[in-house]
Amino acid sequence: MKITFYKYQGTGNDFIIIDNTSKTFPKNNVQLVAKLCDRHFGIGADGLILLENDKITDFKMVYYNADGNESSMCGNGGRCIVAFAHKLGLFKEKTTFSATDGLHHATIKNDIVSLQMIDVDTVEVKDGYLFTNTGSPHHVQLVENLKDFDVFSEGKHIRNTIYGVKGSNVNFVEKIDDTTFRVRTYERGVENETLACGTGVTAVAIAMHTIGETNSNLVKLLVEGGELTVSFTEENKQYKRIFLQGKATFVFKGKIKI
Repeated sequence: MKITFYKYQGTGNDFIIIDNTSKTFPKNNVQLVAKLCDRHFGIGADGLILLENDKITDFKMVYYNADGNESSMCGNGGRCIVAFAHKLGLFKEKTTFSATDGLHHATIKNDIVSLQMIDVDTVEVKDGYLFTNTGSPHHVQLVENLKDFDVFSEGKHIRNTIYGVKGSNVNFVEKIDDTTFRVRTYERGVENETLACGTGVTAVAIAMHTIGETNSNLVKLLVEGGELTVSFTEENKQYKRIFLQGKATFVFKGKIKI
């Protein structure tokens, strides 16, 4: 059987997206998903996303990590599937869709997707780092000289030793100014550094606001693949109306035998 796929990227975070409204994709085949995401033997991607029908919203997002396992929310993946749904003509400018962490609202204009993330009620301030969940679990740690920091080794160590089998994404952060931070992320499921992480930069913006590294409710995040912005409102250390914004770009379309 041949399937049609679409490749999208959001600040270098790249995804295979498949229209599964016909329910033909073998979605429980972990080995197949991992092979499709493999950069040597497959299409190559940080993750795979299925677009499916939903009774309440415009569509449903089902997300898989590059290791083939269905996973928690992916922010850049969410922005990319919004761009894909727009390409399919499922909506004009505003949309709602369901994902593993619930309902999401989004808008698109000139390839810029603004995606509303889930509210964040808790940010844990630990000794030397912070932890929060923005749809996926995130460790946030300030470091110096991020450019030369060993993200792979340190990220892998933290992901496995502190968080065990379930794991966590690990974000290393360097402050540029009061509203700008540079971020590099080690992603669980990919088990490597990626060029960007949407839920990760969302966690960083909220974490930096929590500890007073920024007083702004609009934060610029510089990632290896480009630039993202996160805006929010804060009420008694609870973060609401959180929006992740940046470009989501169509790369190519193809067919592959499975």
